[in-house]
Parts: sequence; C-alpha cells; structure tokens
Amino acid sequence: MMMQDELEAGYDFSGIRALVVGLAREGTSLARFLAEHHAHVTATDVKPAKALAASLSALDELPITFALGGHPLGLLDDVDIVFVSPGVPLEIPLVEEARCRNIPLSSETRLFARLCPALVVGITGSSGKTTTTTLVGKMLQGAGRPTWVGGNIGQPLIGSLEEIQPAEVVVLELSSFQLDLFAPQPEVVEQVAGHPVEAVFDPSGWSPEISAILNITPNHLDRHVTMEAYAAAKAHVLAYAQPGDIAVLNLDDPVTRKLGQHLRQEGLLWFSLEREVDRGAYLRGDQLVLHVSDREKVICRTDELKLLGRHNVANMLAACAISAAAGATVEVLRDVATSFSAVTHRLELVREWRGTRWYNDSIATAPERTVAALNAFEAPIVLLAGGRDKKLLWDEMATLTWRKARHVILFGEAAGLIDEAMRRTAPDGGEAGARTVIHHAETLEQAVDLAANVAQRGNVVLLSPGGTSFDAYQDYEQRGEHFRQLVEALE
Repeated sequence: MMMQDELEAGYDFSGIRALVVGLAREGTSLARFLAEHHAHVTATDVKPAKALAASLSALDELPITFALGGHPLGLLDDVDIVFVSPGVPLEIPLVEEARCRNIPLSSETRLFARLCPALVVGITGSSGKTTTTTLVGKMLQGAGRPTWVGGNIGQPLIGSLEEIQPAEVVVLELSSFQLDLFAPQPEVVEQVAGHPVEAVFDPSGWSPEISAILNITPNHLDRHVTMEAYAAAKAHVLAYAQPGDIAVLNLDDPVTRKLGQHLRQEGLLWFSLEREVDRGAYLRGDQLVLHVSDREKVICRTDELKLLGRHNVANMLAACAISAAAGATVEVLRDVATSFSAVTHRLELVREWRGTRWYNDSIATAPERTVAALNAFEAPIVLLAGGRDKKLLWDEMATLTWRKARHVILFGEAAGLIDEAMRRTAPDGGEAGARTVIHHAETLEQAVDLAANVAQRGNVVLLSPGGTSFDAYQDYEQRGEHFRQLVEALE
C-alpha cells in the first residue's frame, strides 16, 4: 500500500511513461486512470480503431497516444513500465521483449492492489469464483461493512480508488490471467522524473490479506498450456501472504489440499462437503456448519438454499468461511445463504414457457462447469452446448449428457469436438440405441429454435456451453444476454 501522506496527496504519476497493452475493459479503465493522474500514456491493441470504438470514446479528450492494429516493438523505446491486460498472452513478442529489456510488467489489478487502502479479499478458482465473490460481497455488506466488489466481474475498481476508504473492504474475483503478474518481478531502483518507479510498481510478490482458492481443475490450457503453469498462476493469490493474513482452501480438492500443507496453520481455514474441519465451514448431513474460535454454529440446512446444485453448496461454504474471517456473524451468513438465488448467467432461470424451464448458464466456459450444471437438475434436460474449445477434455461431460439429457444441441466451433466425444462415449448399443438425440445448429439463434421445437412439458432447457464465447461473442455475458433475449422472444 502507499504511505498515508501519499494517499492524502492523491496520485501523481507525472513523468512516468506507461504503456497499456490491450484496450478491453481493464485496459481502458487503467489508461484513463493513469492519464488523469498525469502519467504519459501510450495504449496499444491488435484490433483496429473501428473495432475499438467504445474504448476510444471512453478515452476521448485524454492525452493518450494510441498504436492500434498491432504491437510494434518500438513502443518499448521510451517506456518505464508496461501494463498488460488479462486477455493479452504474456508470450506475445512485445511482452517478451519487455522482459528482455528488464522493463517491469504490471496490470490494472496489481496496481489497484498496490494502491488500495482497504482490506482486500481475493477469490480465485477454476469454477465458482463469481458466485462466491458475489456471496461474500453481500455477506460483508449485510455485516454493515462498506464493501466494493470487482476484479474479474463488474467494472474495474481502479477508477474508484479515491473513493475507497481504509475502513472499507474490497472483494476481488481473480482469474489466472490476472494472477499471472502477481509474482515477483526484477527489482527496479532508478528514479523517473523524480519519482521511484516503485510508486506505480512494487517488484515484490503480492497476496491479498484474505485469499481463497475454491478449486484447481483443468481450465484455460489454451493459454497456460500445462496444468502446472495454470496451478502456479492460481497459487500466486496466497504465495506471498504476510504474517496475519488468512487463506481459505477447499479440503476436497487434492491440489488446494496440498497447497495448504505449506501454509501457516494458524492462518488457514478450510471448507468441505465431505468431512468436518477444525477451522472453517463444512457440510454435516444436511446442515452447513461454521467452526471458528473453537465453536460450531449451524448456518442453515441445504433445503433452505435457493442456489441449485451441490457445487453451489460448496460455494456457499467457501463464502461463509471467507466472510466469517472478515468479521461477518453467523446470523448474517444465514440471511444471505437462505435468500440468495442466482448470479446472472449462472444457472439463472430466464423463463418458464409451455411447461419448460429455461436456464442461462453461459458462465460455463469449461466442460467441468457443464457437468456441475447437468447434475443440478433431476428433470430431463435439453442441453445447448458449444462455443470455443480451451483444449480441455469433453468425455466426462459427454458421458453425463447421455444420462441426463434427452436432446443435446451443439453450436459454435467446438460442436464437432463435442459430437466426437458424444459418439466416443455412447452407451452400449451406440448412439442409435441411446435415448439422447444429438442435433447441430450453426448459431445460438438456431439452437434456441431447435430447443423450442424438441422440448417437452417438464423438461429443463439449459444453456451450459462448456466452451468460451469468443467464436461469436465478446464474452460469456454477451452470449448470455443474447440467449435471454431469444428465450424471452419465444411466442
């Protein structure tokens, strides 16, 4: 964190030459923040200006130099620090060259964490991040503590820094892409226009005061390539914890369980669906139980939860352990646990139509998430799946689809891969002998039309793609919004 006198004086980055790589949501917010606080800002993106109209409009009239349509290496010639947006791979030539020149790398998330005066809660995991982050935000608000929620969800918080007070709390959802740059960087000691570069860049590693890893399972291997690299990025959230910091981990996940063996036990809380824990939250029969300060308290029963699926019971336990660590009482945990129904695009009921229930689970960008969604329902399912593959395995999802779905409608780039997995895992008798019918659609619109034709009364129609949205949409939110519009338009 900055010194108190620096906070009171505001942020002044005069003379610091910053390069922002990537003009999506975080890059745009960061470029604005730096320019408004007197840094010399250059922003670059591989997309041309026409494709960046919204971002450029948001930065209009600010003294920012733009290099669009590519990342020329010459941009590094007069740069003190490079800020890399989460969607930009760290292996691109521009970033690799910055490393070779020993130019420090940072990000909007890292800079925000460096400057934030409030307690930071950081939550990551392969699945469940957004639901758990939202739950923690509501629990801490219910406890009477002013709370900001951001990171990988909502709007970047860098522009709200001057509003955030030390007595407040910030809850951040953190993706592996954001955590990539939380590791230590080469020491930078030179002065720039009278300012240490460390005024905007702390070369040491950083972890939040309260960190949580919900699970680590195969995901984003199109970016990280190996599970080892992916897990290492996730582990950054707690790898640089200081004495007095708290970690909340999943006892049921073998990777996070192993990570916990290397942490200070006095700062460690667990959550579990499968066994009781001495410190944290767990499921005992049908009861969610909180065990802290050598006392057990029942939060609620599973049948009182409005969230669907066993995976969401785990998310609720994690949220309770995290929120209790930040000071929330069991009464507040119970109020939120028994009233919270869904986060947008996460097993969200869109509409009941002709005796069928239509659910939007566009956040399911990995096959594992689709497995969790399929397991959340007992009714026969019409599954809409597809999108862009992340080089993950589809067989488990395909096997479960044969059991849970009456129809599966495949769309997008991954349709062929899922079709192959379905045929590879077909039950005895082959596809012709199975009750599940496989359909193909070119677009989500066609998939919804097909679903409307084949769904029968009592069925669940479930958009749970298993792939990313980037083959057709800006992000999973845009895909989910389109699905909602299509469903609401059904006559």
